[in-house]
Amino acid sequence: MEEGIGMPPQSLFEAMDTYIGERAASGVFLDGGGLYGTEDAVNFVVRKGEVSRVDGPYAEAKEVVGGWSLLQYDSLEDAVADQQKFAELHAEHWPEVTVVATLRQISEGPDAPGD
Repeated sequence: MEEGIGMPPQSLFEAMDTYIGERAASGVFLDGGGLYGTEDAVNFVVRKGEVSRVDGPYAEAKEVVGGWSLLQYDSLEDAVADQQKFAELHAEHWPEVTVVATLRQISEGPDAPGD
């Protein structure tokens, strides 16, 4: 999401409480949370075998990760359908912002999904 856009509206918090509560009750939602802005963030950059530390805020950051969640679905189709619902909650309750909801699978080893 965009950096520094302010707090989401209360209606989104309430809708997300319901959404997460339903998924937690069914065993789909495992963990998650919101993240603070980049003003206190610390990055460690590894470049050519050297490690450097870069403290925030990051003026070049236009979009940041605003939160995360760990969910477990029975199928990829279920995950995609449910994450569309997640995105639709944001469109309904906070339409004036741009939010990118990214769905990624957790790697359990060196093999790619489907191998």
